[in-house]
Amino acid sequence: MSTLKPLRLDIVSDVVCPWCYIGKHRIEDALKLVPDVPVEVHWRPFFLNNWIPREGISREEYLTAKFGSIEAYKGIAGRVVAAASEEGLSYHPDMVRRQPNTIDCHRLIHWAGAQGKAAEMKQRLMELYFRDGGDLTDTNVLVQAAADVGLDADEVRARLATDEDVARISADAQEAADKGISGVPTFVFAQKYAVSGAQPAEQLARAIRQVSAEINAEAAE
Repeated sequence: MSTLKPLRLDIVSDVVCPWCYIGKHRIEDALKLVPDVPVEVHWRPFFLNNWIPREGISREEYLTAKFGSIEAYKGIAGRVVAAASEEGLSYHPDMVRRQPNTIDCHRLIHWAGAQGKAAEMKQRLMELYFRDGGDLTDTNVLVQAAADVGLDADEVRARLATDEDVARISADAQEAADKGISGVPTFVFAQKYAVSGAQPAEQLARAIRQVSAEINAEAAE
């Protein structure tokens, strides 16, 4: 059993951010490269598009508002699709029909975290959105996603119908913005060092090892 002090790793990201989808895969690969380093992962919310209403908007309206036109996004999408494919991930932007507000997704991740399943919940939501073109504004889709990772469907449906943890998630996302995080994914090591972007697994593994060594050296002093 490791005697090292665990490294806290906060991952600030959003479920509809394609680079966060890629970044999640890369940080998980990075953790496999440093199996001897104890790491406590905390998934932190971020709203990539905080202007989108709770009910969501059409994908066409979103792409036009954000990129000027649907055509303008196609070149960007091609590069992201290729990067995802290199990681063994599927991204089918043409299948996405609705752009969600993601606060309910972040609530699900938070609730799943109480059962140690935050990463699984986030993965399921990302797969639904990027791979399957799932509508994350649909309560039935969200409830099924929660059930898929082992949460109680009836309980989740009841909780989604309330404002439970809406203020908490909003405050957490605002805290990230207040700290200057504007691009995601952002990986925060030991609440001291931040690395922005879906960096290669080897680079993230190096950061994990370096910061772990530093905090354990400080603890030994």
